[in-house]
Amino acid sequence: MSEWKITYRGIVYPWHCDHMGHMNVMWYAGKFDEACWQLLAMLGLERSRFARDGTGMAAVEQHIQYKRELHAGDAVTIQSGLLGVKDKSVRMLHKMVHDASGDVAATTVVVGIHIDASLRTAIRLPEDVRERAVKMKEREMPAFQEICESDANQLEGTESADCSR
Repeated sequence: MSEWKITYRGIVYPWHCDHMGHMNVMWYAGKFDEACWQLLAMLGLERSRFARDGTGMAAVEQHIQYKRELHAGDAVTIQSGLLGVKDKSVRMLHKMVHDASGDVAATTVVVGIHIDASLRTAIRLPEDVRERAVKMKEREMPAFQEICESDANQLEGTESADCSR
């Protein structure tokens, strides 16, 4: 199996929890967002480059699947990789793991586009970034197939994430 990239480690704090006693959905999205930026940095897309080139990234699509509740004090790790690379966009897969049990608490697929920061329009990914992204995707595909097969088994008869895209 291929290695996932660790893009986030943290703790669920009491203020992350709602009146039901578990981490509220807004915090899943926030932690996944931090993981996205870490993954993009691994590809060479960092704040200094955006400032120099007048570019940025924008999320245009996100799908989250909640699989296990998290509570105050739980340690979590997010592992990430790429499902797809196009001329102007990347399709990222993240899984949030409950550290104590090893259970997957949630997964998300995020599509991010590379943009001209002034014009706010999609532009081609820099060639060096695109090359790194394609290599990462090719190395990580076996790990992603594993999570897709697991999703299919757990969600039999329901709609699950399309990992074939």
